[in-house]
Amino acid sequence: MKTKKLLWQISVTTTLEAEDAVTELLGSLTGAPTAAYFNLETGVSTVSVFRDEKPAAKIIKAEIAAGLKRIESCGLQIGAAQIEIAKVRREDWKESWKRHFHPMEIGDALLIKPSWIRQRPKKNQAVVILDPGLSFGTGQHPTTSFCLHRIVAAVPPSHSSRRRGFAAAKSFLDIGTGSGILAIAAAKLGYQPVHAFDFDPESVRVARHNALKNRVDAKIQLTRGDVTKLAPKSARQYDLICANLVSNLLISEKRRIVSRLKPEGILVLAGILAAEFGDVQAAFAKLGLKLMSRRAENEWCSGAFCFV
Repeated sequence: MKTKKLLWQISVTTTLEAEDAVTELLGSLTGAPTAAYFNLETGVSTVSVFRDEKPAAKIIKAEIAAGLKRIESCGLQIGAAQIEIAKVRREDWKESWKRHFHPMEIGDALLIKPSWIRQRPKKNQAVVILDPGLSFGTGQHPTTSFCLHRIVAAVPPSHSSRRRGFAAAKSFLDIGTGSGILAIAAAKLGYQPVHAFDFDPESVRVARHNALKNRVDAKIQLTRGDVTKLAPKSARQYDLICANLVSNLLISEKRRIVSRLKPEGILVLAGILAAEFGDVQAAFAKLGLKLMSRRAENEWCSGAFCFV
């Protein structure tokens, strides 16, 4: 049987400010994992989905256009918002991403890089190898970066003897794992146990592949799961939880999320529109959590919370 050599690419050009919203839009309309990159020279973000099946061009373009108008009505600058549908060879698609992804260091503790970069890590620096794929997150987006910095912040200074002691002390839960980057980084840094789930089965498959590639598949429990279907209360609790979800889902499922946090634990909520962050903060404050730190960038805001 011959392997299909062509993919259908549905792309929207937009601004970095609206990248997350457009990503959510494309994912919800197509049911496919999204990919995005930001061109520093042009200031343009390109959000894409890749499908084996030919899309109904007129229908999907009309749906995307309507969704872009809704995003713009929320106050986000969407830029040119050009919608394109094209056939691409799998080989060309893979090579094209190499121009846009570069190594990323989170302090001295963590180096995230694609496999084609030969950069050597610093002494005691954990390395995560992550190539862009049909479903991915590479740490480049500020919301993912905020989560990675919080994961690293709990790690003792880079001395191996201290890190071994840390391994048994901190547990981690990744809600909406995507490519698995946060869970893989946590496992590399010594968190134990590390649990992660995602509603999208393709994301779970890719995350498992990435964990295997990084030789931490035995250290991560990766499953398909729906945050709205979790038990209202959990017997298992975690030292650190990262939840990169839309604000309405964070608010509606706040009790399920918080019930999984240890009394002395830290909850990271990421990928929230700055205009909606106050509502999220207020919702979690009602459950006894206070804001420890936050970062706003390009209309998006993330925060770390702990119990009062």
